[in-house]
Amino acid sequence: MRVIHTLAELRAALADQPRPVFVPTMGNLHAGHLSLVREARRHGGPVVVSIFVNRLQFLPHEDFDQYPRTLERDCALLEPEGCDIVFAPSERELYPQPQSYKVAPPPALADLLEGHFRPGFFTGVCTVVMKLFQCVQPSVAVFGQKDYQQLQVIQGMVEQFAMPIRVVGAPTVRAEDGLALSSRNGYLGAQEREEAIALSTALRELAHGARDVTQSLAELEAAADQALRSRGWAPDYLTLRRRSDLLPPTDAQRVAGEPLVALGAARLGATRLIDNLEC
Repeated sequence: MRVIHTLAELRAALADQPRPVFVPTMGNLHAGHLSLVREARRHGGPVVVSIFVNRLQFLPHEDFDQYPRTLERDCALLEPEGCDIVFAPSERELYPQPQSYKVAPPPALADLLEGHFRPGFFTGVCTVVMKLFQCVQPSVAVFGQKDYQQLQVIQGMVEQFAMPIRVVGAPTVRAEDGLALSSRNGYLGAQEREEAIALSTALRELAHGARDVTQSLAELEAAADQALRSRGWAPDYLTLRRRSDLLPPTDAQRVAGEPLVALGAARLGATRLIDNLEC
């Protein structure tokens, strides 16, 4: 496995190779990330994992400076999984000039849910992913379904720009108690870690009521919200949406079996967690 820090070296390493399979990350890796690498290996070609903490997707009050940088540990985890290249550029390497050209996804998708509570987040995500795609030139890119809305935004970007890349969504990896694995789980204290399972429990209850039209969406979502608030959480959203476009389903669609997803984001202490459950 090679660890590469410059675009020139990356392009030289990939020259005369089959187009790679790409897993973009911000590092601080866990078992969920490693499952993406294993999925990448299934698609043939060299596997490239990027490790880059992208300033553009952090709001001013968020944890960019505190986000863990664990490159040596990350590389030790990646090598046994069959990663061929770790691309770990510096900020100056990836953004040699201020990034004034940006990719703005459509508000109909990008300004709801995560985009509503984190304005500009998806512009930052799309801009860095577009740039990394240009650096790596993959045939396949693998993203986790835990970031459900992000996956849809990236798939839409690739489709609308006619990029010759297949975007693959890999299932969420969970701890034994059902907590979705996340780099931010490391911010949780011991008691908070025990409590954190309440988010997936609330989403499971929300999903359970998805087809019961004797309860309105507003009633179902309010009950899920209250369940967390009563335990000391501060929810941003707990909601049922159509998988196709993340808009609220009608009662007729709920009865007819429209594919739905329960999505949630909430703060537990100082840590913001997200999760989702298809239903």
